[in-house]
Amino acid sequence: MTATFSHGARLTIDLGALAANWRRLAAEAAGAECAAVIKADAYGCGIARAAPALWRAGCRTVFVAHLLEAERARAALPEATIYVLNGFPPGSAPAYRALGLRPVLGSRDEIAEWAGMSRAAGERLPAALHVDTGMNRLGLSPAEALDLAGDPVLGAFAPTLLMSHLVSAEVPGDPVTARQVAEFARVRAAYPALPASLANSAGIFLGPDARHEIVRPGYALYGGNPTPGRPNPMRPVVRLEAAILQLRDVAAGETAGYNARWAAPGPRRLATLSLGYADGYPRSGTGRAEAVVGGVRCPFVGTVSMDLVILDVTQAPAAALARGAPVTLIGDGLDLDEVGKQAGTIGYEILTSLGSRYDRHYIEDVSPAA
Repeated sequence: MTATFSHGARLTIDLGALAANWRRLAAEAAGAECAAVIKADAYGCGIARAAPALWRAGCRTVFVAHLLEAERARAALPEATIYVLNGFPPGSAPAYRALGLRPVLGSRDEIAEWAGMSRAAGERLPAALHVDTGMNRLGLSPAEALDLAGDPVLGAFAPTLLMSHLVSAEVPGDPVTARQVAEFARVRAAYPALPASLANSAGIFLGPDARHEIVRPGYALYGGNPTPGRPNPMRPVVRLEAAILQLRDVAAGETAGYNARWAAPGPRRLATLSLGYADGYPRSGTGRAEAVVGGVRCPFVGTVSMDLVILDVTQAPAAALARGAPVTLIGDGLDLDEVGKQAGTIGYEILTSLGSRYDRHYIEDVSPAA
């Protein structure tokens, strides 16, 4: 960490690792187009910086969740194909057309409105069709999708992709995955001319039956493990460090943090860091999360508060303990998945919650596209 910074914690985002992860997943996809999911501000990494890095790596298709994200993606990627996963709110079709966006249509109402927009515009506007094969969130049922295949409404706009979403791709052998793969193949047979997309990050590693023409990695791009229980094939993208604000020694029985929920079991040395749940570090990490100080894992004590956390650094080397000394909260062996587990959640939530207050530092990608 630098001697001066605008926040007591620094978030480092390695755009070279992001690009390398996209290339790794594109290679794994074995001939399918590798898109990129950049919703949630590129999983907390920042669309404005992450999207161009992915473009330079060779990515030409991206997926976002909402119109606001799509606007930011279009500003960063003027030539990219941009799909909006959550369809579009009633009445917003003109905004999608103006930005050249492709809504992912998951209901008859959305299809009818997009077809009407196409007729009014005098052109067949592109869009994806979403089939729900088991998630029960968004999408046409398989029966609705099969019925739609012969409907003249498809002639009013330009379907460009048929897609669905896997429920448990990261769980090896989960029978729901086999059912979804089979169901999607059945529906896909009714749309032989359309490119198809089923695989998310973990789905890419399920083999060709799940990949189809386009794969849609998200979490794995940003360093999350798409193969839980096996070594992570992805490079870490984010690193979170904080500087020690203050050190203090406490005696046995003294408490720390709100509501005095932690009491020292003996003489302890404590370090306070400048970050908290306002920065996206979850309050649920209270009492079970760790950080790395001088190569040693040190536990959180007391309640994670809005702007501060406290560590028990008694076992850390004395040379690593000083005002301004660095502490690692993500990195140095503490990867996203472990941090999520320690906080009683998942790495996705940790990653997408990383706050805007951090001193953000980007490591640029200097590698040419493959």
